[in-house]
Amino acid sequence: MSSLNKVMLIGNLGRDPEIRYTTDGTPVANFSLATSENWTDKNGTRQEHTEWHSIVAWKQLADICKKYLSKGRQVYIEGRIQTREWNDREGNKRRTTEVVATQMVLLGSRTQSTDTGAQPMETATRTTPEQENSFDDIGITDSDIPF
Repeated sequence: MSSLNKVMLIGNLGRDPEIRYTTDGTPVANFSLATSENWTDKNGTRQEHTEWHSIVAWKQLADICKKYLSKGRQVYIEGRIQTREWNDREGNKRRTTEVVATQMVLLGSRTQSTDTGAQPMETATRTTPEQENSFDDIGITDSDIPF
């Protein structure tokens, strides 16, 4: 049997995307996404729990995230979970788990970002699973982006 590593999240950005570039000039965007669940406990008290997710987007998707996303913006993110290990400056072994984004859909209204009025959903996505697992060109051109 095959395996599946797929994550689908709808939440709000905790901070503006931070974009950096690898040594070969490949853009990578990092941002946090908050998802919340609400419930009423047995005493009738309303409870809320917020989970924070680290999101990483590469190449054209990173550029799109930097251009269109901002703190507080509601967004749908689809991707896969990845755990990385590295040594910090003191030589301690560190580990982080993050979502590598393969698709992003803007949700909500533009009032959450810079403009006013309603906004249609806007989508940016990678094109094939093979490209999702590599750092090769992800095959998106300007004409593929609906906004």
